[in-house]
Amino acid sequence: MGVEAFREVENPSSEVVRFHADQPLSMDAGVSIAPLSIAYQTYGRLNADKSNAILVCHALTGDQHVANIHPVTGKQGWWTTMVGPGRPIDTNRYFVICSNVIGGCMGSTGPASLNPATGQVWGLDLPVVTIRDMVRAQAMLVDHLGIEKLFCVAGGSMGGMQVLQWVASYPDRVFAALPIATASRHTAQNIAFHEVGRQAVMADPEWSGGRYAALGKHPTKGLAVARMAAHITYLSEGALQRKFGRKLQDREAPTFSFDADFQIENYLRYQGSSFVDRFDANSYLYVTRACDYFDLAADYGGVLARAFLGAKTRFCVVSFTSDWLYPTSDARAIVHALNAASLPVSFVEIETDKGHDAFLLDEPDFIATTRGFLEAAANARGLTAPAGVAAQ
Repeated sequence: MGVEAFREVENPSSEVVRFHADQPLSMDAGVSIAPLSIAYQTYGRLNADKSNAILVCHALTGDQHVANIHPVTGKQGWWTTMVGPGRPIDTNRYFVICSNVIGGCMGSTGPASLNPATGQVWGLDLPVVTIRDMVRAQAMLVDHLGIEKLFCVAGGSMGGMQVLQWVASYPDRVFAALPIATASRHTAQNIAFHEVGRQAVMADPEWSGGRYAALGKHPTKGLAVARMAAHITYLSEGALQRKFGRKLQDREAPTFSFDADFQIENYLRYQGSSFVDRFDANSYLYVTRACDYFDLAADYGGVLARAFLGAKTRFCVVSFTSDWLYPTSDARAIVHALNAASLPVSFVEIETDKGHDAFLLDEPDFIATTRGFLEAAANARGLTAPAGVAAQ
């Protein structure tokens, strides 16, 4: 992590709520941690009866900077296609919240944070985090903000897992849910890709058994390789072929070396090198492990529908045709479970060659789907559009 990223760990530029020893986070690992920090961003205004709050849950290596300039990279937020004035998640109408997950590295308690008991960074002493732990922490934040019921919880990939867990854990607190490009559990293939990434991190000599921060080391090479491998899973073969094919990078013939002869090689190396400036290596281990442990049906006797019994949440489940990381079959399994639990659910499969990352990109059908779902849900809840803003 660069200097700015390290600053964000303990002194984030976003809002932070700090829960003290009398408000511990109970974790699936069988322990509690306190004190606890949760860094978050908000956009728009909370209405008088606090009924217009949308919680956005970020994906694996995302963070709370949804629709603002990122303090480390200087780039636009990761979901500006969806969140902002006049966007489907309209900040003229909704109060949008996004927090950095527990185990992350942008201000919420994670392995790069200081352990108050030792005065040193947590490192691998931090208990292993689960998706349910992340959601418990988010619920603490929502309580802190005085919001009893969220209008909507939305997120893609790991964020979609959090959406599902929210409804399972707090069925009375979510009016509408939008899980995107996600699954109710990780498959063996998903776990395998994550294990490759973790082993790349841990094989870096600079990782030093996870104690690199105390030693002033930076396992950037291993983390970069992990990011390169993972990034391939976010794309599709069609998109890679269309964008790169076998084009050479700034040369007319192969160099007969192991330089980045091909454009795709150069692209992946860039993805890896830019990633290490904003992310912590141990956090990568924690968030990938959280996804691997996620198996919502296993918590309910192996029957996914039982996770949603008693809820009244309305759902829109979205998948993308070229997403081979969380294919449409995973989305259909969620829809079938929701149907079995008698919940109102719509399902949309978006035709695209952009792969898993399509939910982060300018995908018109996805944007229209989200806008339509939220508009219908807002009408059902009696959320009127603000003066001067026409419903779309």
